[in-house]
Amino acid sequence: MNKPMFDRVALIGIGLIGSSLARVMRSKGIAKEIAISTRSEKTLERARELNLGDVYDLDPAVAVTGADLVVLGVPVGAFETVAKTISGSLKTGAIVTDVGSVKASVVRQVKPNLPENVHFIGAHPVAGTEYSGPDAGFSTLFENRWCILTPEADSDPEALAKLRAFWEACGSQTEVMTPEHHDLVLAITSHIPHLIAYNIVGTADDLESVTSTEIIKFSAGGFRDFTRIAASDPTMWRDVFLHNQDAVLETLGRFSEDLSALQRAIRWGDGDALFKLFTRTREIRRSIIEIGQETAEPNFGRDEIETPAETVKMADEK
Repeated sequence: MNKPMFDRVALIGIGLIGSSLARVMRSKGIAKEIAISTRSEKTLERARELNLGDVYDLDPAVAVTGADLVVLGVPVGAFETVAKTISGSLKTGAIVTDVGSVKASVVRQVKPNLPENVHFIGAHPVAGTEYSGPDAGFSTLFENRWCILTPEADSDPEALAKLRAFWEACGSQTEVMTPEHHDLVLAITSHIPHLIAYNIVGTADDLESVTSTEIIKFSAGGFRDFTRIAASDPTMWRDVFLHNQDAVLETLGRFSEDLSALQRAIRWGDGDALFKLFTRTREIRRSIIEIGQETAEPNFGRDEIETPAETVKMADEK
């Protein structure tokens, strides 16, 4: 990229997504200046040590001053507070976006608290790992991953086009949908799987007839995969479920019905029903691999470089 897309980009929150954005913007010259703000002085100092930005401040209102693009990377439950804090410091025509896993709630929290002379368009990069904090980011996180943009009917077309171009420059493919549809799609593809992972790992930990040592020692691949998901940031996922209640509960109801049917098939020895289900679900996995959203390699297709064991997990990364 010969010319920066933005003179100044402000990252509010510097966890996995924010630090990855900082790295890819730096490597590709997407922003002339990167301003970083986070509520934790320790995390902000770590971001400085990693040279993730050019300007650092604990006050998000200072960080957004003069910014052409503002990316909110805080837990979903903190969006309203942050929006109110930065509102008076945003420049006319600035694009404000986010990276949250829930969209309808974010719109309700943010849009009423921003001035009319800025553009708010939600976004969700469907990319991540179980690691968190500024050390966890890497510049290729968004390569060949999807970023869902959730403009409203009155969103400015030029601002949407520029935000779309930004995410594509970061390596993402982009898709546009309404906030409400996004929340329903992500309920089944992300939120419910995380809920199941948290639950099955918790169930294993509660079993009185199996010791925790046995669980750890004899973990098969399936359980290990669940523990990877269940290691995700608890603050972020608490807020996701609290702010996407309707879609999660609707999807969870359908899942419970299907689980009951599976339970009956096992009880009645209905091998045909089990085989039919397992064959159908196997095809879903193959389809995900075919479109390049996964590989057939073990460990969820990740390279060791992308998920280093020494990655620092900082609970206060936001």
